[in-house]
Amino acid sequence: MASEKPLVAVTCTAPVNIAVIKYWGKRDEELVLPINSSLSVTLHQDQLKTTTTAAISKDFSEDRIWLNGREEDMGQPRLQACLRETYTLAQVYGVEGNLSEVARRGSGSACRSLYGGFVEWQMGEQTDGKDSIARQVAPEVHWPQLRVLVLVVSAEKKLTGSTVGMQTSVETSALLKFRAESVVPARMREMARCIQERDFHGFAQLTMKDSNQFHATCLDTFPPISYLNDISRRIIQLVHHFNAHYGQTKVAYTFDAGPNAVIFTLDDTVAEFVAAVRHSFPPAANGDKFLKGLQVTPAPLSDELKAALAWEPIPGGVQYIIVTQVGPGPQVLNDPNAHLLGSDGLPKGAA
Repeated sequence: MASEKPLVAVTCTAPVNIAVIKYWGKRDEELVLPINSSLSVTLHQDQLKTTTTAAISKDFSEDRIWLNGREEDMGQPRLQACLRETYTLAQVYGVEGNLSEVARRGSGSACRSLYGGFVEWQMGEQTDGKDSIARQVAPEVHWPQLRVLVLVVSAEKKLTGSTVGMQTSVETSALLKFRAESVVPARMREMARCIQERDFHGFAQLTMKDSNQFHATCLDTFPPISYLNDISRRIIQLVHHFNAHYGQTKVAYTFDAGPNAVIFTLDDTVAEFVAAVRHSFPPAANGDKFLKGLQVTPAPLSDELKAALAWEPIPGGVQYIIVTQVGPGPQVLNDPNAHLLGSDGLPKGAA
């Protein structure tokens, strides 16, 4: 009889998703049920991803977890919820079925990362949350021309965290209630149509409007919350001036609960928009590392476009840009060398 393996480990990667119709606010804190549906774009893992290794063994006397190399307290309720719902644990235990319901329990928006492409998180109606799940609207290959640029303005921790911020908004913002009940349902349908038809003009306009309204609800919160900074607002101006110069919507912005901008555009516009960002926010000291991700061929900036962006440049305003595209959902890594945990169940390289 073959001997039983002392340790079983599985390593998976998971993508980042960026909401174009925003989620902000829960109707049930414990079950993490949102007050409105949301829709996101899954970014490619060649540029942005998280890697998780889960291991089980009869030799383990307790559960332990490390996040970014640091051991975390297993007693945290939210962390316990995460452990019951991660894709990696489902793989190591051989669990099958729809994982988005349980993935939601750790972080609401995380359930949208269980799929690639374009994904909606349905708010659902049932009090037990059984129908609050993620569903793919279109696969990652649906819109190959679409590109995503992440403009990193600041890596500093925000003053008001998302969990606290959104619940304060739920309690105090009349605009948020109106948005959830009267605005988002129609926007969800329209955004799905724009994606299915690859209508960039409609997609871009709606993405910007929804981002603006989300941040308006933050300002309508009492006390008000402001996640954008002066550089964020200058990027918004840059996008609108760029579009006005061409007389059409070629670029769109969206901002989550922070100052960093996520830009959507098509592949034939990337080079020129990157040049516009360089012009407006000249790299301070990292010129050779300013652009990361997909390769971008340098493009000149016309005098006419420079004139349209007629404001004083802000050196170092944007720290760097990550260029990526729509990507797939979680992936299982079959190479044992990819495991983050060693045969003893401890992080590799730990003393």
